[in-house]
Amino acid sequence: MFRKTIKTLLDAFFAGVFIGIAGTVYLCSANAVTGAFLFGFGLLTIVCFQLKLYTGAIGYLVAQGSNFFRYLWELLLIWIGNFAGCFAVGFAVRHTRTLGVIGEKVEAIVRTKIADQPTSLLILSIFCGMLMFTAVDAFKNDKLPAVCRPVMVFLCVMVFILSGFEHCIANMYYFSAADMWSWQTLDLTLLMTLGNSIGGNLFAALVKLSPRLAAKVD
Repeated sequence: MFRKTIKTLLDAFFAGVFIGIAGTVYLCSANAVTGAFLFGFGLLTIVCFQLKLYTGAIGYLVAQGSNFFRYLWELLLIWIGNFAGCFAVGFAVRHTRTLGVIGEKVEAIVRTKIADQPTSLLILSIFCGMLMFTAVDAFKNDKLPAVCRPVMVFLCVMVFILSGFEHCIANMYYFSAADMWSWQTLDLTLLMTLGNSIGGNLFAALVKLSPRLAAKVD
């Protein structure tokens, strides 16, 4: 149990690191479409190396059955590990020349989130949760052609970024890189975590459970 806990935390930490790296290249990109595309590197790396990302894992909670509470504990570990990884990258970047490139941009992004309404952030987070489940589940789906799986990862990431949807883990990095952590930004992170969780599980329920219900009706 202890070894599994440590492995989960480490896998989650490095997932957070790659999201932080992806966030950095996005902030460094002058073109929004290019930056959104390059951000996809982070999620693709995570799914290829089977690391633990909260927004990729939360959608599977609805199908856990008797393992519900055990999986909920794992999700908490993943969230903590992701937070640590994102914070580490954000803190490190602030001590490099890259801060001169991304500093104003990331601070503006964070201020926009702080100024937004809770209802708006929740809705945007729900949409993001749906897209993240779609990306991860499509990558795992061996019924899809191999070439389609990474394409779905990049497309879902690009859509959530260009649409302004809220990703709780990516925002952990932005808050860290901007050095703007406070009780308010922590509350916003928890709110966006809730939204991502709702979105992922709503769509997962449709994808995973609807065929079973239809089979029973037939």
